Amino acid sequence: MKRSSLARWPCSIARTMDLLGDWWTPLVLRESFYGIRRFDEFQRTLGIARNTLTERLTRLVAEGLLEKQMYQEKPLRYEYVLTEKGRDFFAVLLAMTRWGDRWLSGMDGPPVTMHHDTCGHEAQAEVVCSACGEHLTSDDVTMRFGPGYPERLKKVPEVRRRFAGQGG
Repeated sequence: MKRSSLARWPCSIARTMDLLGDWWTPLVLRESFYGIRRFDEFQRTLGIARNTLTERLTRLVAEGLLEKQMYQEKPLRYEYVLTEKGRDFFAVLLAMTRWGDRWLSGMDGPPVTMHHDTCGHEAQAEVVCSACGEHLTSDDVTMRFGPGYPERLKKVPEVRRRFAGQGG
């Protein structure tokens, strides 16, 4: 059964999940940040089926997160390199890591830590306001209609209730 596409939903979370599609895609991207570039390396480190990996890499290239670069002519072989769009996904992985470290780590602590090379300290991802630098939590953020929210949906009663009294 084919799943419904979320690509046109007026929600960046839904659109991102539509692109990711499953748990393998963020893991392929994680491996890219660890420096993995070649098909066989991805396959070996993840233990992913070749056909599944082919589908994920093809999608990540089509969506512009990875770029295919030839590294051998005979036989023809490619490696997969993060694009600017792909490198920008690092913040998403860091946020997922932060949550997993807090809620899923065992008594021994997080399985991987992040060392910030610039300042020399261990670091964790933080979600802060881009204007004032304060931490953002669900208690102090109000969701509002953005400029890309479809006008036709703003009139739907369920949508109006979701954004009621929120300056949308």
